[in-house]
Amino acid sequence: MLHQIIASLLLFACLSNIGSAKQIVHEYRLANGMKILVKEDHRAPVVVSQVWYKVGSSYEHNGITGVSHTLEHMMFKGTPKIPKGQFSRIISENGGSQNAFTSRDYTVYFQSLEKSRLPISIELEADRMRNLILDEQEFEKERQVVLEERRMRTDDKPRSKVYELFMAMAYASSNYRYPVIGWPDDIKELSIEDHRNWYNQWYYPNNATLVVVGDVDPDNIFRLAKQYFGPIQPHQLPVVKTSGEVQQYGTKRIQVTLPAKLPYLLMGYKVPVLNTLDESQQWEAYALEVLAGILDGGESARFSSKLVRGQQIAVSAGAGYDMGARLPSLFLIDATPSAGVSLEDLEQAIREQIKLLKTTLVTPEELSRVKAQVIANKVYQRDSLFYQAMQLGSLETVGLGWRVGEQYLDRIKTVTAGQIQEVAKKYLSDQSLNIAYMTLPESNNDTSKESKQ
Repeated sequence: MLHQIIASLLLFACLSNIGSAKQIVHEYRLANGMKILVKEDHRAPVVVSQVWYKVGSSYEHNGITGVSHTLEHMMFKGTPKIPKGQFSRIISENGGSQNAFTSRDYTVYFQSLEKSRLPISIELEADRMRNLILDEQEFEKERQVVLEERRMRTDDKPRSKVYELFMAMAYASSNYRYPVIGWPDDIKELSIEDHRNWYNQWYYPNNATLVVVGDVDPDNIFRLAKQYFGPIQPHQLPVVKTSGEVQQYGTKRIQVTLPAKLPYLLMGYKVPVLNTLDESQQWEAYALEVLAGILDGGESARFSSKLVRGQQIAVSAGAGYDMGARLPSLFLIDATPSAGVSLEDLEQAIREQIKLLKTTLVTPEELSRVKAQVIANKVYQRDSLFYQAMQLGSLETVGLGWRVGEQYLDRIKTVTAGQIQEVAKKYLSDQSLNIAYMTLPESNNDTSKESKQ
């Protein structure tokens, strides 16, 4: 046992030294308001380019949910300069790869290329920022693509369906209650005019950030951005009126019956994020981050060692927290019960682990191990150019600023056992708890009984 503790402490010390070696981020801003972030990484002659727009599903309202995501699909439908289907072809012919995604807080378009091909990427992105062709017939085709995507990723996947319904229950007023892909009826009713309006509200340089990471010269990137994005005029952006989440006064529950292989439990506590905490209270977000690692930070974490291998009450159990969200979020816990274990018993076992966090301080050895693991994950992720760009872009786009990422390792190191206990008592309360049970239809149970006979 002692040699494991010593090894953990040595690893932590080593990672602390790695984390302190910060790479320089170069920041520029065009006259039209567009921000450019460049991070040099000269290990290989490649580059990742990402354009981040400050708009996602949490900017939407009832009736147009999914419009951000569908517009993301339409962004590949061509401009007067680049016909439909040519964007992807041009990137591919130049040896690159490209894609896009929409989240609750932003929409992102990205390419990975050999460094000499970067001007092509920037020129193409600048072109479709304001010159997109939004055609009615193309939209109708894409609507069907999105509905099929929704069917495959949500409607036909029991856990994804439970998560969607859970979020709609947990949030009474926050826009985080909307699914990113949109509600089915809204997708069916969206019009091409809805997309023109959305595009003409949000797709401007003063609502975007260009992030470039790789084997590049920062000043040259700025010149390219100025050349291609610079001529685009800024626009008066809509005032973002996002509903705050109303106070919750007790545990909320939902039970969903779906044809799945195993039952499923999902729990979520209302918690703040960096964006919603005063500077003096931001330590709470980092303490919640480490707390998630205490519960679900590898094979030695409490859920794995106590619930899965120890009591053998769960097949799997996990915990997660997004401290970098734009709006107040949820501290999530999910688990699958072992055969013969009820969801009620599994929930009670998880509650016992939460209770222990409130009544007993985490040991120095456990705290050291979890910190080392959290830091290791962040350090290893830096091997990816894409992840480096993702971190810069997401922090900048939600309003925290990319420098918060530079502080992460130092802030994690300062978290104490007392702070973990304090946030557990303050936030992991029944008053803010939401629970979803996914049970199986009776037909599943009948089939199971028959197979045993």
